[in-house]
Amino acid sequence: MKFTNKEVILFDLDGTLIDSAPDLSLAVNHMLSTLQRPTFDQEVIRSWVGNGTPVLVKRGLSGQATVDESIDPDLIEKSLQLFFNFYKNNLCIDTKLYPSVRACLKILKAKGYRLVIVTNKPFEFIEPILEGLQLMGLFEMLLGGDSLEKCKPDPLPLLHVCEKLSVTVEQCLMVGDSKNDILAAKAAKMESIGLTYGYNYGEDIGLYNPEVVFDDFSDIVATLS
Repeated sequence: MKFTNKEVILFDLDGTLIDSAPDLSLAVNHMLSTLQRPTFDQEVIRSWVGNGTPVLVKRGLSGQATVDESIDPDLIEKSLQLFFNFYKNNLCIDTKLYPSVRACLKILKAKGYRLVIVTNKPFEFIEPILEGLQLMGLFEMLLGGDSLEKCKPDPLPLLHVCEKLSVTVEQCLMVGDSKNDILAAKAAKMESIGLTYGYNYGEDIGLYNPEVVFDDFSDIVATLS
């Protein structure tokens, strides 16, 4: 299919533009080992990524995707600090761009599309990662999971972008790898593209009915040409 009359493209970050699971796993396991708790393989932690850092940390403490609601809040706060202190110094150790991402973003930018990042990752980590992966200067706006009072799957971040950039929902397109991206787009009545290769808790992204599903990031360019 072809998308028409689009001006702004909103991108998720983790699992869409970058594979950050290796460094997130390092940070989670550093946190757990410091607390003298069992650590986990990267593939296990990968399946916990996508709902923001507080949820990732709680899943690490719970040892599973379902959060143990009885965890002591003081332990959660201590764990978050351990995670943040390690992760902020190890953002781009093994984190990499997915294939075709840099080239396709540059093509879209050159075609005049306004590019935005809407992620559930804390805001303070976005620019250092973009700088480390040489993506600075491509995005007009950055929103983190703590930038507003609500994050994806709530539609608020997407609607906030529309308001701040003075565009309609119909002029925007959400691109993401997780049900949180697609659910946010549906709630905002925004069209979306689902990517199959990221972090979606083992589910088929197509189950959430984005307008189109791609296995390759480069396919996005053709839908907007």
